[in-house]
Amino acid sequence: MPGSRSDPLRAALAADGYPEFRQRLRESGCTRCALAAGRTRIVVDRGNPEAKILAIGEAPGAQEDARGVAFCGRAGKMLDDLFAAEGLSTDEHLLIVNVVKCRPPGNRAPHREEAARCRPFLERQLALSPARRIALMGATALRHFAPERAKRPLGAQVGRFFALPDWPDREFVTLYHPAAILYNRSLEPAAREHVRALAARVGVSDISQ
Repeated sequence: MPGSRSDPLRAALAADGYPEFRQRLRESGCTRCALAAGRTRIVVDRGNPEAKILAIGEAPGAQEDARGVAFCGRAGKMLDDLFAAEGLSTDEHLLIVNVVKCRPPGNRAPHREEAARCRPFLERQLALSPARRIALMGATALRHFAPERAKRPLGAQVGRFFALPDWPDREFVTLYHPAAILYNRSLEPAAREHVRALAARVGVSDISQ
């Protein structure tokens, strides 16, 4: 693709596989939205590009921004614990990404325009991932993938598996964001049941091979 290396979006989208995509995006210096002005690093992901579960969160936080790794803070440790209880490693059995790749000021939710600017990167991550189960972690991820479902209370959506017309070969499920569980521990029992159902859906014996 002529000139693609001069455009961070085109360079990443032109990658032949996920590892190349990851490297190109990290090094792109992307300035497609205003979040670029306040970031330390572009946070592409954490985990295994060949994993059978793709988890999508909201945006990087302070620790993620400093290290350039998704979900490496307290919320990430909670996520690790939820999946470890089902015999799964988030580094081996999940690929974890966010709706946007740069930290919003004050850890606020990303604005619609910011998410739209970053959307091609996220869609390319889905396209390059072999995962057929997609976990939408929290209201922001749900809103950007299934806005009609997001109009209903989150408590009525979590743990439910559903399909989306734009991704006919994928199955989605909404989970509580691990940061919400840290804030409200009463959500933890339900969150563990939802992760257990997701692990069963994929098949722990199969996913662990």
